[in-house]
Formats: sequence, C-alpha cells, structure tokens
Amino acid sequence: MPPAFAIVDCNNFYVSCERVFNPRLAGKPVVVLSNNDGCVVARSNEAKALGIKMGVPVFQISSLIKTHKVQVFSSNYALYADMSQRIMNTLSRFTPDIEIYSIDEAFLDLSQFKQYDLTDYGHKIRSSIKQWTGIPVSIGIAETKTLAKIANKIAKKSVKAEGVLNLTASPYLNRALEITDVGDVWGIGHSYSSFLEKHGIHNALQLRDADDKFIKKKMGITGVRLLQELRGVSCYASIKQWTGIPVSIGIAETKTLAKIANKIAKPVAAYFKVSEPIFLFTLSRVCMSFFERLKSI
Repeated sequence: MPPAFAIVDCNNFYVSCERVFNPRLAGKPVVVLSNNDGCVVARSNEAKALGIKMGVPVFQISSLIKTHKVQVFSSNYALYADMSQRIMNTLSRFTPDIEIYSIDEAFLDLSQFKQYDLTDYGHKIRSSIKQWTGIPVSIGIAETKTLAKIANKIAKKSVKAEGVLNLTASPYLNRALEITDVGDVWGIGHSYSSFLEKHGIHNALQLRDADDKFIKKKMGITGVRLLQELRGVSCYASIKQWTGIPVSIGIAETKTLAKIANKIAKPVAAYFKVSEPIFLFTLSRVCMSFFERLKSI
C-alpha cells in the first residue's frame, strides 16, 4: 500500500503570531520586518493584496504604509519560536512520525491512518491547531512529499478546499499538476525552471510526463527522483527513515547563535527526555549576552 504524507504549513506565520496576541489586527494589512527592520519578511493577505512584495525594503513602501495604514512590526523570534514549538507539540498528538521542515512547516507520515478519511483527518488537525494555538494552517496530503507540497499550495488559495486538499487517489490529481507552474514544484529552482520552460515544460503535469533520460541529463538523479515523486512513487523518506537517528536543529537570528542553539539542543532534549526524531531549539537575539559564555562548549 502506498504511503500518505501531509505537509502542514502555517499561513503567514509571523503575522499570524502577532495576531494571536493582538486580535485587533484581524482583517488589517500587516507586515513583519527583518532583524534590522530593513525588509519585509512576512505579509498578511491584506498586505499582499496591496502589492507589497516579499523582501521589499521598507523605505520603498513608506507611502503605501501611510496611505493604507499598514501595521508594521519588528521580528519577534522568541515569540515565533515558542508558537512553533506549540504547533509541533500539537501535531505530535496526531502522529508520532513528524519531520520538522522549517519553523512553520512539518511533514507528517499518515500512512498508518489510511483506513480513515484523510481529508477529515486533515480538517481535524487544522481545526485543533487553530483552537489550541490560534494559528491558521493549510494542509496538503498526497502519496509523496512533492505531491503533498503541490496540494498544500492549492489548499492555501482554494476556497472550496477550506485549507485542506487530499490528492491521494484523487481524480483531480492531473488538474492539480496542470495548474501548478513548473517553477513552483518543490526542488525546481530558477535555473531549472528557465531550462524546462525553454524546452516546453511549463507545468508540473508536463514535467511528470517528461522523458526520464532528458531530465536525468540535465538534473541528474535528483531530477529522476522528482519525476518519480510526481508519478506517485515516494523517493524522499523522512529523516527518521533515512538514519533511524534523532536529529537536533538549532534556529536563531545569526549563524553563531544557530550553532550554539544546535549544541544546546542535544543536552536539553536529553534532559527533557524528548524522543521525537527531530528536536527543535531556538535562540533569539535577547539571549545572546547570556549565551556568550557557552561559545566554548
């Protein structure tokens, strides 16, 4: 029986975190800025509708901010890390097989739950996260991680999907691939996207049906695996399946702090008897002075 993977992705995560503790921000355009308040790193849907682009320097949109009363926040990494941990803890209630992909994303292996309606199960996960943390999420479910990412992207935009799209054994799979630009396929960067489009491959459906030898010549074995993923053959196992070894991840605002966080993660995980395949530990700039002494560990 083929596996089933879900990708749970928080919607506009930094903005959503700010809204949890300031409900008056609901329905208003909101942006969150980078460490030095230089660029936009998160936007609410209302801010996106105003044409505010990700990464734009804030000084370039100062008039837009003033005209439309855009709410502007500095990054609060301590808050975001705490909310991320709450979400991951919530997800662990629904399956023991979790792979934290980033601060606001995680893959779930739902293979052992295929006897249930996975769409309903996805909605249960989504509603529980919203109820317990206040954070809205979108969930894509499919037989491979690549297809799950495509399902997730559509779920974010589809009113009908209501935040959850299940493409396992779905009659709508080909349509989902057809409406997905090749550059939006997980693992296809700008260079590969430009190459594929020059050769008439513009969407995920065309990529799935492309000649294996042609793709391998340009993209190597990674490209072949990607084709298999799009065809429903799982090639990207979880970290736990790859090694069977727990993994610690340090997240922080600088590379130095991230290295310190990673070193601290292992003893902290052992102290609290964390047995998940991935343990996430975060540090923020406010902790820097305290942890300076730990650089020698």
